[in-house]
Amino acid sequence: MSVRTNEAPGNVSLIGGEMLLWSDMSAVAGVTDWRDVALELIRRLMPAGGRVLLVGPHPQPLVDEVAEAAGTAAVLLRSYPDACALGERHPDLAVYCGRLEVFDAGEPYDLVLALDGLMRTHSAEAPASAWRQSLAALAGLVAPGGRLVLGVRNDLGVDRSLEARPADRECGDDQWAPHGFDPSYPGGPDDLDRGLEAAGLNLLRCYAAYPDRQAPRALMSREALREDLPDALTFTLSAREDERMLAADPLRLTRLVFRHRLGDQLAPMWLAIATRPPATEKPPAEEMVTSSATEVSAAEEPGGAAELPLGLFEEGAGLYELLPAGVRRLPDGEEQPIPGGRVVEEILVDACAREDVATVRELLSALATWLEDEDGDPSAGTDSLVHDGARFAAIARPADLPERPDPKVALCRILRRFAVRLLAAGHHHPWPWPLEADQLTLTLCAMAGRECDQKDVDQARKLDVELGRPAELAEHTPTYRDLLRGRDRLADQLAAALARIARLETKLTYRERELVKTKARLRRSRRKAGAYRRSLGYRLTRRLSRPRKVARRVMRLLSG
Repeated sequence: MSVRTNEAPGNVSLIGGEMLLWSDMSAVAGVTDWRDVALELIRRLMPAGGRVLLVGPHPQPLVDEVAEAAGTAAVLLRSYPDACALGERHPDLAVYCGRLEVFDAGEPYDLVLALDGLMRTHSAEAPASAWRQSLAALAGLVAPGGRLVLGVRNDLGVDRSLEARPADRECGDDQWAPHGFDPSYPGGPDDLDRGLEAAGLNLLRCYAAYPDRQAPRALMSREALREDLPDALTFTLSAREDERMLAADPLRLTRLVFRHRLGDQLAPMWLAIATRPPATEKPPAEEMVTSSATEVSAAEEPGGAAELPLGLFEEGAGLYELLPAGVRRLPDGEEQPIPGGRVVEEILVDACAREDVATVRELLSALATWLEDEDGDPSAGTDSLVHDGARFAAIARPADLPERPDPKVALCRILRRFAVRLLAAGHHHPWPWPLEADQLTLTLCAMAGRECDQKDVDQARKLDVELGRPAELAEHTPTYRDLLRGRDRLADQLAAALARIARLETKLTYRERELVKTKARLRRSRRKAGAYRRSLGYRLTRRLSRPRKVARRVMRLLSG
C-alpha cells in the first residue's frame, strides 16, 4: 500500500482511489442515521484494549463513541473532505482515505464496523467491485476471533413499499451511485448467510432494523422475530419520526408484516454480526458443516450470540432491551412484561371500515371511563394504547405533566389525534366526509357519552403542544394520500369545467345554426320584397295612392 499525503492533517493518509472533491456527509439522507440502539450494541461488542476499524461513513456520535472507547481506532473513508474533517476532529484517530480494495491494514482488527454497508467503499477511480468481492476484502481485515458488524439494506424491505418516491430518487442531487444491479447482492437473509460463509465468517446473530433504512430505531434478532410479537411492541417498530411522502400507513402495513412472521424477510435493513474463526487446522469432516450448525457453534463460544441482546429499541427518550419474558429499560431498569391486546387505533379503524358504530361507541365509552375512574394516562393516544377486551394499557411511558389535565380535555386530545390521523390516512368512516378534524372530534366525544365543546377542543390542542406532539401534519410534508386527494379534487374541477365548456360549445353551435337559418330567411324575404316592388300591381298602387296622400296633407294644412 503506497501512502501519500497532500496538505492533510497528520493523521490522515491517502492510500489510493480517494475522491478529492466528493463528500458522503453532504447529503444526510444518504447515510444511515444510527443512534442509541447501535451505540448500545457496539458497547457490548467493544473489545477491551483491542483494535477497531470503522469502514465507510458513520454518524458523528457513533464515531466519537468508538474513538473514545477503543484502545486503537482507525477509520477508512473514500471522501477526502470527510477524512480531513474527521482527522481534525479526532487528532488521535488514524484516518485512511481511499478504496477498500487497496487498503492494506498490515495487522487485522479485533472489531470491524461497517454499519453503512459496502456501497460507499468504492471510488470513481475504478469500476465498483461486486458485493461479495467487497465483503471478502472487508473480511480480510478481521482478525481470527474478531468480529464484523455489517449493515445490508434490503431491496425488498417494507419501507420500499411505503415510500411514494422511487428508491433511486431518495438522495439529493449531489449523491452518486457507483453501480446498478449487482447479482451477488443478497436478496434475502439466506443469501446474506451464504455470503458471510463464503467470506470465511461465522454468523453470530443477525438483526432486522426497523422502522426504515434511513433512521433505524429498533434491532430485532431472528430468534425474536420467529415468535408472535405483541402489538404493543410492533407499534414501536412501526413508528416513524419524519413524515416523508408515503404511499400507505406505516403502522398498519408493518404490523401486518410482523403478524405474518415476515419481519426478517421484509426488514428495511439487516445488521449482521459475524466472527472469523480462530486460525486452527480442522479435519476435513469439520469443514463440511452447514451454516445453521456454524451459527449454533458460534453462539456457544465465549462472547458469542448468547451475550448479544435479543432486541433493542428506542421509545421516546428511553432505550429498551427485549428479554425472553418482557423488556427492561437500559441501563439498569427492571424487567417488565409487555402489555397484551390490540392497538386501539387499529380496532377503531377496522370498526369504521365496517361502519360498526356500536363497537366504536362501546370502545370510546370504555376509554372515557378509563381516563376518569382508573387514572388513565392523559398523554397516550389511540396509536399508543392497547386494549385486551377488558382494560387499556399504555405502550409508552407517561409524560411528565405539571398537573393532571381534566379527563374531558384528555379525552378530546386523544380523540382529536385519532380524527386527524383518520382523515390524513384517508380511511373510510361512517360520518360525513366534509367534517373537519375538530368537528369529527366532537362527534366522537358525543359517541363516548361526554359533552364537549370547541373550548375543550382548543384546550386539547394546547395540551398536545405542551406534550410536544401536535396532531397537525406539517404543511411542507404532505402524505401521498394528500396529493391523491388534491389531484382528485383538481380532476373533478377540471371535469366540471370541461363539461361546462362542452355545454357552451353545444349551445354556441346551436345558436350559430339558428343564426345561419335566420340569415337565410332574411335573404329570402329580401328577395321576395324586391320582386314584389318590381311587380306592376305594386307600381300602380304606389301611383294611385300618391294623389290621395297629397290631398290628405293639404287637408291637414287647411284644418290646422
